[in-house]
Amino acid sequence: MYRWLLLILLVMLAGLQYRLWFGEANLRQVWQLEEKILEQRQVNQQLTERNKRLEAEVNNLKKGLRALEERARSEMGMVRKGETFYQLIEPESENN
Repeated sequence: MYRWLLLILLVMLAGLQYRLWFGEANLRQVWQLEEKILEQRQVNQQLTERNKRLEAEVNNLKKGLRALEERARSEMGMVRKGETFYQLIEPESENN
């Protein structure tokens, strides 16, 4: 009787081992998927860093153009097309 029980348990163990190593979603596939997940995370990290650099560049260009325009207006007296430029001149003092 114990031999039959032992034999049944061994057959069940072999069946479970077969399923673990060769069946659907076996260990080899799980390991491959884990490797792919790690690779994808690295790619995602690189893309996130690239996006941050691009966002900083866009913000710099937006703010940089405003700063450049402001400087051109104040220091060089430049105006946009369709604008009218008024310059106020203070009178010279008589002490000169």
